[in-house]
Amino acid sequence: MKLRKRLTLYSTFTFGIVFFITSLVIFIAFYQKTMYSTISQLKNTTLLSGIYYLEQDELPSYEHSAIKEEFRATIQSVNVAIFNNKNKVEYGHLLGDENITSAILELVRNNKEYYFTTKDYFYHGIFYPDNQGDFVVFIKESKEDFNEQLSSLVLILLSVFTLGIISIYFLSKYLSNVAYKPFKKVIDQVNSINFNNFQEGIEVPDTKDELAELITTYNKLLHRLSEGIIIQKNFINYASHEFKTPLTAISGNLEVFAQKDRTPEEYKKVANDALENVYRIESILSNLLLLSGLNNKENTKEEIRIDEVVWDIFDALQPKVNKLNTQLNLQFEVKDFNILKIYGNHTLIHLALYNIIENAVKYSQKKPIDISLLTDNNRLKLIVKDYGRGIEQDDLPLVRQTFYRGKNVGDIKGHGIGLSLALRIFEQHNIEVDIQSKAGEGTCITLLF
Repeated sequence: MKLRKRLTLYSTFTFGIVFFITSLVIFIAFYQKTMYSTISQLKNTTLLSGIYYLEQDELPSYEHSAIKEEFRATIQSVNVAIFNNKNKVEYGHLLGDENITSAILELVRNNKEYYFTTKDYFYHGIFYPDNQGDFVVFIKESKEDFNEQLSSLVLILLSVFTLGIISIYFLSKYLSNVAYKPFKKVIDQVNSINFNNFQEGIEVPDTKDELAELITTYNKLLHRLSEGIIIQKNFINYASHEFKTPLTAISGNLEVFAQKDRTPEEYKKVANDALENVYRIESILSNLLLLSGLNNKENTKEEIRIDEVVWDIFDALQPKVNKLNTQLNLQFEVKDFNILKIYGNHTLIHLALYNIIENAVKYSQKKPIDISLLTDNNRLKLIVKDYGRGIEQDDLPLVRQTFYRGKNVGDIKGHGIGLSLALRIFEQHNIEVDIQSKAGEGTCITLLF
């Protein structure tokens, strides 16, 4: 069953239940109110009948005449019976009514008042002491008007219920169609998405409701899928190039090497070249495995001194710094050494900072690299700034992607993994990263711990 039809049926069913309960409450309230009014009227009529028949000898003639007119306008004598203490009808013409029994008369005398109903009549009796003796006054009144009122009310409620059900059904159907239009638009857009345009996402309506939130979440999912596909594409291109180069070198050397006998020195050189290429492949695979399992890895956290990590990297990079004829300048301006402490995975933090600083060294173009440790609003700030190649502005938004390398890297070797891996590690440790760069002027990376 389609959502629109379900909404229509649910709305109609809900309205039916609510209206039924409301109608039941109205009917019960009307019934009780009408019954109370009828009983009150019966009490007054019963008392009026007693006064009319039993107070004639005590009231002035003009007062009794007024009571007589009111009595005749209210009830007929055929519906009145006044019983004496021997349960005989002494006044009125309500004779031989089988519903008024001696037991009923005794109940009236004991309780001073009593009423009951049958299928067609209301009965009401009162105990009426008089100078002529003690009497029981009984009247009966037809239930025809009472039943007609109830029947009319039931008919009105049924009519309103039927019209309401029909109206709410078509209104719900119309409203469900109106409410479904945005979903229909989304479905059409989803159906139009293919491999070539899925990264564009779906237009988010300016409604700020659950649908907009759903579409935003869906677009985020598409964006993540798009990034995954781009990474896969880059990985295929990257792997085919990066793996092919060392494998070709290994196979080429071995083919040439196998054509004739070689000296021990030549054996050693070829073996070293092959090992170097194997290590290169191993390094690429290790970074890929680390990058792919970073989000799912439960890392052990420990206390880390960032200044100590920087000094370790400084020592580790000295051979490369000397080889590239550049230098690392360290500047620490932190007075509170507790700020230098963070909690995280020491190995990953070391790897991430190493990648950042190593990139600065690789692209420094023999210019110095400044590394500064500062405090900013009681937070530790690490700045790595070089004055080398820099990054083209159109490349800057893309450098966070795995395997991506800028157009101006030239002949500098790299895999396009180091920076993206470092950024993933920083994100996992809630470290804020800001990258500013300009081609020909250098790059500045700021980390806020």
